[in-house]
Amino acid sequence: MATSNQTPSIALKSLMKEYQLSNMSLSRLINLSPSMVNQLVSGQSKLTVPVVLRLAKVFGKTPDFWLDIQRKALLDEAKGDKSLQKLLNGISRVKKPAAMPKTNSSTSKNKAISSKRKVAGKVPGAKSPSRNAKAKKRK
Repeated sequence: MATSNQTPSIALKSLMKEYQLSNMSLSRLINLSPSMVNQLVSGQSKLTVPVVLRLAKVFGKTPDFWLDIQRKALLDEAKGDKSLQKLLNGISRVKKPAAMPKTNSSTSKNKAISSKRKVAGKVPGAKSPSRNAKAKKRK
């Protein structure tokens, strides 16, 4: 049975052995090309979400089971990458800026805009009078 510290290919091989499945029979069951199944089994290809969903369905596992194995394998691979570790050592953690006091600038800004509209005679959503109505008022 697959354990949490295995790679996806080792977990897949273990389950295939447990269920007595060949690469070809698994290929047919999950509707995936035989070459892709071979790459997954040999560890040459990483799991994708569509493949994870197929494997979860066929083996009665959750997608999280497969994604956790893939995630752990990726992290282990990154930990072993010396150039990446050197790069990470040169990165420092960002610090949050000091908290700024809250102001009611947006409320006062809205009040100022509202008073300007009233002075200009413009009310949001109101229709402007037609030319005929303006002409009648002048007479």
